[in-house]
Amino acid sequence: MAIEIFRRREQKYLITKEQYQELIMQIAPYMRSDKFGIDGRYTVSTLYFESSDHKIYFETKNKLKYRQKLRLRVYNDTDLNSTAFFEVKQKHKKVVNKRRMLIPLHEAYRYLDEKEDSLDYYETSNPQVLKEIDYFRKLYQLDPEMVVSYDRHALHCTDDPDLRITFDLNLRCRKDNLLLEHGPHGVNFIDDDLVVLEVKVNDSVPLWLTRILQNINCEQRSASKFCTSLELLKNEALPNGIVKENVLVGGI
Repeated sequence: MAIEIFRRREQKYLITKEQYQELIMQIAPYMRSDKFGIDGRYTVSTLYFESSDHKIYFETKNKLKYRQKLRLRVYNDTDLNSTAFFEVKQKHKKVVNKRRMLIPLHEAYRYLDEKEDSLDYYETSNPQVLKEIDYFRKLYQLDPEMVVSYDRHALHCTDDPDLRITFDLNLRCRKDNLLLEHGPHGVNFIDDDLVVLEVKVNDSVPLWLTRILQNINCEQRSASKFCTSLELLKNEALPNGIVKENVLVGGI
């Protein structure tokens, strides 16, 4: 059963595909492929929500100490009867808290379309999380905004089950056709030669991994998928003078 409530720390990097290949070779003795997908490889498609005045964007862009997002996520090819993950992602500094529930995709759409006050009649794995999602959605006046998709390569540490490493490639987004069952198509929003690397731990990154990252010159360099996508898709709707996310090779 998927974990529905968890807490962890994240370190993010933007690395080149050459660094990605070298890193895979050097961490191979310590890691195994994620059991999901084929050799830990699968596609992620996420429907993000936003308010008309871009509250979520500015919370993320301004790196508020406490910020959160609402998203509906599916994996690989999906249809209306497939399981989706509906979640609130909260972040305080580098500590991430997720509260999520499993829900059939058609039920998630029904919740988004209906205006009923009662939450008692939805097929979900965690009714309490649905109440939290509903509260957050109404408080921020959130509506579906865009779909972000990417190809993920996920690894787990063989000795430390709390250490997980993911590589996201071919990152793309769209603001039209927000139906997740229509697949992971869109326009690329990050340099095609860049890979988003995330190191996810409960406490601290092990010394062996820190040394490998240093040897390959992997420097922490975060680029928000949410902000980068929104800046591409809604450029004219955002205020003038915003410094956009840096998503080019070399950081220039």
